[in-house]
Amino acid sequence: MNKFRVFVGVIAFCAIALVLFGVDYSTSAQRVGNQDVKSEEMNQPVVARSERACGTEHNPQKIAESETDFRFKLEKMRTSPNMYAAAAGGVINVYFHVVSSGTSVASGNVPDSMIAQQISVLNTAFGGSGYSFNLISTDRTTNATWYNGCYGSAERKMKNALHQGTADDLNIYSCNPSNGILGYATFPSSYTRSPNLDGVVLLDQSMPGGTASPYNLGDTGTHEVGHWMGLYHTFQGGCTGGDYVSDTAAESSAAYNCPQGRDTCTTLAGLDPITNFMDYTDDACMFEFSGGQNTRMTSQFDTYRLGK
Repeated sequence: MNKFRVFVGVIAFCAIALVLFGVDYSTSAQRVGNQDVKSEEMNQPVVARSERACGTEHNPQKIAESETDFRFKLEKMRTSPNMYAAAAGGVINVYFHVVSSGTSVASGNVPDSMIAQQISVLNTAFGGSGYSFNLISTDRTTNATWYNGCYGSAERKMKNALHQGTADDLNIYSCNPSNGILGYATFPSSYTRSPNLDGVVLLDQSMPGGTASPYNLGDTGTHEVGHWMGLYHTFQGGCTGGDYVSDTAAESSAAYNCPQGRDTCTTLAGLDPITNFMDYTDDACMFEFSGGQNTRMTSQFDTYRLGK
């Protein structure tokens, strides 16, 4: 593939304490607080959230199955390097799908300028990982059912109609997810089972310049693309540590707002990683991925996405 810096040959098996895996098609979603919240008018976006949260169901059995699958594939890469390609980062093509209920920005018809700013936010956030994002095309669909049902009832129809590219291409859908959700994503290991469902869905007003303050600087997109690249929340598994990255400090629960000095796992080293993109703090608070997360993204991408 000419869009990746691909190296075929002996792959240095990363003896990282990354037990990397992706979850079988379970979506990652961000909800408002601890309850479902719907817009007063279903044709209007939900705005002004007080908290981030996520509706991902982490089924222990599926996680165990994914971990086993990932370890098996890594061993195959180590023992049969000529069968696999590896990328030390590269350019990810993006297909952006604007789904709206009308022609105005308030009804989801976001301008090209907001899309360009979202891509710029992603490129800044993922710069340290070696990956960048190139907008290939933008299509626009006016469909009120898809717009308001893009998380749940209309997701499959919407994605089957609009999805483009292959496993290493990123499809982003902007719409108005139900129940106050800010965004959700599929994980790398689920691609082979449901390729057309692969991608990231964003609340249109969470994009840069939107009205979903304090989540309107574009880092809902960063967070969800992090999931699409194989990352889990920094608070996954609480103080026992379950994000499978060794250099993100353990945290017992999600952090909100920007609580400087928060330390919820006092017996373990490090303050809570509230500035990490995979926590739940305000967009203005989060600004980094760790080195381990960057390595994990590459390993997940090579295993489940590159050339697939």
